This record gives sequence, structure tokens and C-alpha cells, in this order.
Amino acid sequence: MAATRRLAAILAADVAGYSRLMGADEERTHERLKAHLQELVDPKIKEHRGRIVKNTGDGFLAEFASVVDAVRCAVEIQRGMAEREPEMSEERRIRFRIGVNLGDVIVEDHDIFGDGVNVAARLEALAEPGGICISGTVRDHIGDRLPYPFEDLGEQQVKNIARPVRVYRVRDRAPSTEEPSVFSTQPLPFPDKPSIAVLPFANMSGDPEQEFIADGIAEDIITALCRYPSLFAIARNSCFTYKGRAVDVKQVGRELGVRYVLEGSLRKSGSRIRVTAQLVEAETGRHVWAERYDRELAEVFAVQDEITEAVTTTVTPVIADAEQHRALRRPPGRLDAWGAYQRGLWHLSKATAEDNALAETFFQRAIDLDPVFAGGYTGLAATLNRRAAALFHTRYLTEALSAEEALARRAVALDGGDAEARARLAIALNARGDRQGAQAEAERALKISPNLAEAHGALGVVLTFGGHPREGLTALKRCIRLDPRSPFLVLRLRQVAFALYFCREYAASAEAARQAIRSYPDRGPYAVFAAALGQMGCPAEAKQALERLPSGVLDAFVRGGALMVRPEDHAHLIEGLRKAGIPEE
Repeated sequence: MAATRRLAAILAADVAGYSRLMGADEERTHERLKAHLQELVDPKIKEHRGRIVKNTGDGFLAEFASVVDAVRCAVEIQRGMAEREPEMSEERRIRFRIGVNLGDVIVEDHDIFGDGVNVAARLEALAEPGGICISGTVRDHIGDRLPYPFEDLGEQQVKNIARPVRVYRVRDRAPSTEEPSVFSTQPLPFPDKPSIAVLPFANMSGDPEQEFIADGIAEDIITALCRYPSLFAIARNSCFTYKGRAVDVKQVGRELGVRYVLEGSLRKSGSRIRVTAQLVEAETGRHVWAERYDRELAEVFAVQDEITEAVTTTVTPVIADAEQHRALRRPPGRLDAWGAYQRGLWHLSKATAEDNALAETFFQRAIDLDPVFAGGYTGLAATLNRRAAALFHTRYLTEALSAEEALARRAVALDGGDAEARARLAIALNARGDRQGAQAEAERALKISPNLAEAHGALGVVLTFGGHPREGLTALKRCIRLDPRSPFLVLRLRQVAFALYFCREYAASAEAARQAIRSYPDRGPYAVFAAALGQMGCPAEAKQALERLPSGVLDAFVRGGALMVRPEDHAHLIEGLRKAGIPEE
């Protein structure tokens, strides 16, 4: 029996960033999507004489007899979605991407098949969140029947389709001139965190075989940046619409609503490749950072991984530094929640009591301005951790640690996908003595963001002071490698010195402490330095280290209130301090 075939307009839609939204709040995201489908999508499709063929988990497939009806329905769905969930921040809102194609399809009871459906799915993948892409065939059939501008994106080579597909982006002329639509050609507003688009890397080698390496590097960088909770990274599909086109970075910034654009190129000579990358501030065209990487092309994927890590781990702190300086240039009274958070981070990095108090003020302002912004709570928890470190064994220590944990838990509750919040909760739990819970949170943070330095640092602290200093040392070294210019480097070096001490590597411990003291004489790890020197039989130098310790700090170490360490590790530390010259009790 012959298959039933017909010509149909196919509308394919999915939710942009669905996995991220589900990871943050699975049940609520599912309920919100069901409400959008029942209250908006289903009625609109019925109104425009279409039918839902099937739901696809994070989207749907619909069929229309008319391309005009299909495109008009797509525009009205996107208009309706732009008006829903106004209380949600942009990154938490559900946004559809829609593709529309016209083609011959095979019809079964509850599904349709064929190239026409496959092309519609590929067009949907090219659309930006809240946007619509249509095929050249659809554009030709519409003619001048609809009042929307169509932007020609040229021919696109899409996955599993042999021939290039002519693609058009639908631009909506909103019915009201007072309120721009989701398709407006006006610049998109910036998200509430630093935003970046990674353009396809240009293949300058003249060798078409190197195209997949250039694309692979750009794709891997996008994937890696998407894992950083402090960044808003534009998805690959939107970034790759610029492939093969001469672009103006300022225009890219306006069209994608990003503050930063990363672009690069690849050249090959013999068995070597050269990859260049540069970060540009889109609004001004100013170059923020640039680097060149020369590698042997023996193992293609290893080279891609190496360059991806090198770029992402360099770019993220560069952007963080640029954002802090932007926030510093604005008067305090004009700061939004993100700006207040950045000012708080800047003061926190100074590591003085006065700056810690100012950081606390700015983090609290961020919370007041946006009570559902997890960063404000994470930052405030960090200031309490710093305050608790100054309290040592006083009666206020427990209160400070309890408040720190509550804030970190609040941050995680607001955004379970925020790796920085989970890393901060790991530190808080460790300070409260819950090492099992602390390790679990640090590992969750690393699963979310494998290259997040703070997460490696948190795991290193938990392992070092929980009886696994060798594994802790590995995590701490990874943290320093990922963020070698961190303003908190002195803390990491101090933790490395402790890890080495607990591993009985006293000379290496003393050298790590000495390195920290050279750079940070006012905050140096003199206690572990003295203990390591005592174990090495260097009483004169050990005595000098002890003399740099305030008596209250030394007393706290002796009593055990300054470190959350196991009793046997504390006894080991005291042994070294006794050999350094502190008196027996």
C-alpha cells in the first residue's frame, strides 16, 4: 500500500536553553511550558487552521495547508510569548525558536516524515531565541502577502541535508509603535550579566579540510563559556549565522544584544596550526584582549581541547575584570543589581576589613534591587566567610558561619544551576564541619562548570582539611592554573602550603608559604610556614615567622579554632609549631 503524501507547510519549534532551564527547576519549567502550550500555542495553531502533529518534549511540530497561515501563526506565537512571564528575568524566561518550511511529507496517524520536516527542524535550530527562520521556498510562496520584513541570511549548509538551504529571518513590524516586538531591529537589551557571542573562526589556511577544526574550536569555546554561571553566552546556532560573512562587531553586538564578541582565525602550515583569538567590546569596538596559539596538529581533538581551555580560562577573568571597572565608573546611586554585585566583588578582592564591610554593603544592595538574583547572596556569604576568618574562636564565630551557610543555601535555592553558588555552599558546609555535604556540593559545582576555578578551590579545601591532602593538592593546583591572577591567590597558596604540610612535604610547604609571603607580606601564611620550618629543623627562621603572627592568631591556631581540621591533623600542626618554638602548655 502506497504511503500517503501531501504538500504541507511545516512549523517546528523548540525551547531555547531547555536543558539549562530544566536543570535549574525541572518541575516548574515543565509546568510553565505546559501552560504556554495550552493557553497560547494550541489556540493560535487552531485559529490559523493548523494542527499539532506531535509534542517533542521541549517543543512541537505543527502542519498547515498554507505557508501564509504558518508564518502568521509563528509571528503571533512569538508576540504572545514576549508578553508572558513579565516578572521573569530574560535568562529564565521560556523562549521558542521556530522554523517554517514548505515540502512534500509522508503522513501517518500521529506523525509526518520527509525532507520537508527535516529542513524545518534545521531552520528552527538556526533561529535565535524568540525568533523565526523560514526557507527560501516559503519566502517565495509568501510574496507580498504578509507585512513582515524578511532578512536574507544566504545559503546555509545544515546537518544531514545534502543541498544548501536558503534561509530568511522573519522581522516583525509590531502593530503598536509604542512597544517594540520581539523581532524589532532595534538593539536588544543587555542581559543582567556580561554577555558574549563567539563568532565562527575564519579558516585562513586555504585548505577546506581545516574548516571543521575552525568550527570545532568555536563550538567548543561556546559550550565551555555556557558553563560559566557568571556569563550569558549566545548559542551556537545564532553565532553561526554570521559564518562566511564580513561582519561589523558593533552590528553583531546590537543584533545579538551582547557586550563582548570573541572572534578568531585559523592558519595551517605543514603540520602546525596557528589560532588567533581576540575579545572585542562590541559597543566601542575596543580590543580587550588578544592571543595567538601555535600547536602541532598531531592529535586534532587534543589540540581543540587545549586551545578551547586556554581561551576560555583566559577570557572569563578578563571579562570579569572589565565588568568590575565598568561598575566602578558608575555613581553608586545609579547601579543596578549586577553593577552593585560587581562593586561588591571589587571590594571583596581587596581583602581588608574596611573593603569587606563595603563589599557587604554592595552585595546587600544587589539583593535589595533584585531579591531573586543568586549572586547577591553568594557574594554576601563570601563576606561573612571573611568575617568569620577574622573572628577565629570567639563566641561570634558560630553565628557568622551559620549566617554564611543560610545565604549560600538561599543562592542555591534561587538558581540550582549556579556553580558559583554551589561552590560557596561547599565552603560554608566545610566550615560547619559537614565534609560529606561540602564535597557533594563542590562536585556538583564541577559537574555544572568543569573549568570553574572556585569549584576546584572549594573541592581542594574540603579534601585538604578532610584527611585527603594529596587529592586536595591536585584540586588546588588546578584552581590556580585556571585562575593564576586571582586576587585571592594568597588564600590558595596558603591552602597549598597546608596540603603539602599534611603530606609531610615540609620543604615544599615552606616554599609555597614563602611564595605567598613574598607577594602578600601582610597576609602571609606564617603559622604553617613556621610549622614547616620547625619540622625541617630551622629554628631561627621559624622563630622569625612566629614573630610575625599576632598573639591572638597564634592562640587560635593552638586552640584549633582557626582551622576546621581533623584532630590528628591539628596535632600534627601543633607538633611543628612546638618545634618552631612555641611553649608547651
